[in-house]
Amino acid sequence: MGRFLEPYSVNAIVREGHQPGCRIERYIMNELKSQVAVVTGAARGVGEAIARRLASMGAHVLLVARSAAKLNQVCEEIVEAGGAASVFPCDLMNASAVAQLGEAVAQQHKHCDILVNNAAIGIDGKLLHEVTPDEWDLVFGTNLRGPYLMIRAFAPLMIAARSGYIINVSSLAGRNPLPKGAAYAASKWGLNGLTCSVAEELRQYNIRVSAVAPGSINTDFNDHSGRGIASGKDPKKKLQPDDIASVVATLVTQPPQCFISEVLMRPTQKP
Repeated sequence: MGRFLEPYSVNAIVREGHQPGCRIERYIMNELKSQVAVVTGAARGVGEAIARRLASMGAHVLLVARSAAKLNQVCEEIVEAGGAASVFPCDLMNASAVAQLGEAVAQQHKHCDILVNNAAIGIDGKLLHEVTPDEWDLVFGTNLRGPYLMIRAFAPLMIAARSGYIINVSSLAGRNPLPKGAAYAASKWGLNGLTCSVAEELRQYNIRVSAVAPGSINTDFNDHSGRGIASGKDPKKKLQPDDIASVVATLVTQPPQCFISEVLMRPTQKP
């Protein structure tokens, strides 16, 4: 008799007998075997959860973030669990560094099948007129320019292969007003527009582009908009990083003739 270990996923199934002492077998379905997946912001939170999930599905996951030490830890744990991963420290604000990242992946792996633009940053809850130009530039540089640079670096590999999947992790703040989070919200509104437009540009090459827009997530990201917004919210009622990872896993295993352009995710109970 089988039972599902992970919600919304058939990636891990345990088959159990009914007799005491029976053998338990774990089967991993390698839906993404031989695929290369690049995940930004993979050192923690949602990015880490996505990286672990894709690795469990058979992909070789390339972990991208600024913190090499934390990336190494995540990489070691993925490998210990039987997955494949590599570490690529990179500052997504640096155009030449991102270009070099794309070149390194092309040389070492020859292809990129999945790109997940997850890295993002928020600022402490401030009214817009209190946000400094440097803070504004940091938010937009990370949340919007970063995905642009990554797509610029990796889309040519996908075009050459006539296949690929790009997932941009957006936010419900990219669809709704967010007081004391206007800079963050504006960057995510922009990311949504970028996603829809790039999807139209690249679909002729069989490249699919989707946005995943979660609400409140239980990470140390301060609810995307600063301590002023997240204060007092119940972490148990928030979305969990694995919830977003499950949606990404669903997206990248869609039949080739279709794709889901946008997923909106909300906690069942408001935190």
